[in-house]
Amino acid sequence: MGRLTGKIAVVTGASSGMGKEIVTLFAKEGAKVVAVARRKERLEALAESLKEEEGVVRVFPGDISVREVNEAMIDFAVREFGRLDILVNNAGIMDDMAAVGDFSDEKLRSVFEVNVFGPFYATRKAVNTFKTQESGGAIVHIASEGAYKTCAGAVYCASKSAVVTLSRNTAYMYKNDGIRSNCIIAGGFATEISTSMGMPNMDAYAKLQPNLATSPAPGSPVEIARAVLFLAGDEAAYINGAELAVDGGWCTA
Repeated sequence: MGRLTGKIAVVTGASSGMGKEIVTLFAKEGAKVVAVARRKERLEALAESLKEEEGVVRVFPGDISVREVNEAMIDFAVREFGRLDILVNNAGIMDDMAAVGDFSDEKLRSVFEVNVFGPFYATRKAVNTFKTQESGGAIVHIASEGAYKTCAGAVYCASKSAVVTLSRNTAYMYKNDGIRSNCIIAGGFATEISTSMGMPNMDAYAKLQPNLATSPAPGSPVEIARAVLFLAGDEAAYINGAELAVDGGWCTA
């Protein structure tokens, strides 16, 4: 029996990187998982690769920047499996490293729609679903060292600060409902997020080099998955409102 046997989870950004590793580990540990991302074919390949594991993976293609998608993915989990126990707000994109004087309206909108609006919509739906079930639940948000240090542009750093605040406020507001909300502060990882950046603002990128140089070598996404597994499971039943740095020590620089 796995550490998440019988648990029902929704994981966003599941088609690659951290999300893919989270879904994989959850399935190996017995969870029934709804894997959410825009790339349907990747989700289907992931589900196929995990069909022999203890858990079950169902795919839900969709863009989590859209409110209706966030609501529908949780309704889908409840319809398929009977309830919701875990939400992992993992999906995220990068800005172009620009300082506040140079960001574009398009970049501000696109980054906040994915990194902030998506987690807000999903968390709202999740807490109301948990309250209806009267059985509590766990939410794990993936934030970034960008919430605390200038290692990206103003837009990305601000978006991840919003995720940290969302997590802490949710933990406080719903602690008496058995709902836990914790946040992982991710460092540098070998994922596809850099492809969402496009051409960086080179002036800002040059200014960021002293901070970026203090980062350890990029970590493997499986390290994030292991931390999410812990925070989502019953072993962390008394952990609420925490911010767990998974960054190889970058936070100490």
